[in-house]
Amino acid sequence: MTWIIGIERPDTPDATTLRRDYYDEVASRYWKRPATEREIDEGLTDDGTELLVAPTGAFVVGRFAGKPAACAGLVVVGPGLAELTRVFVRPEVRGTGGGGLLLKAIEETARDYGIRRIRLDTRNDLVEARALYARHGYVEGPAHNADRYAEHWFSKDLTEVGSAG
Repeated sequence: MTWIIGIERPDTPDATTLRRDYYDEVASRYWKRPATEREIDEGLTDDGTELLVAPTGAFVVGRFAGKPAACAGLVVVGPGLAELTRVFVRPEVRGTGGGGLLLKAIEETARDYGIRRIRLDTRNDLVEARALYARHGYVEGPAHNADRYAEHWFSKDLTEVGSAG
């Protein structure tokens, strides 16, 4: 089984399903109970998805064995700086290399946009995500925002030799 990763509009049916599944997982973990359809709908309302297209960003979808199984977003926040967001790999295909391929695709896109540094925030309970970022050269550092859900802040310099992930 192989992964195919590509840029896709965040409003396609596959991308929308992945964004919903992402939000369902992060909200359910946070609340320690299954998120309702209404909560998912509310969480995705005005969530900045419109920024996940050129020139303000990008959205990548990963397909495993031909089925949509992963996604990640990039949002340009300033000259040379972007944020990584909405990184999600379906639980049943975690450990198959999809997360690293998503990061590689996002980083390549970021370089094409002239981005020199990518940053992100995440939470304590998203242990798989934190491990993925650390494995691929993201370094934990001081807070770069005051988001109420942010508990860890990472960044990666895309100009360093060997930073291809």
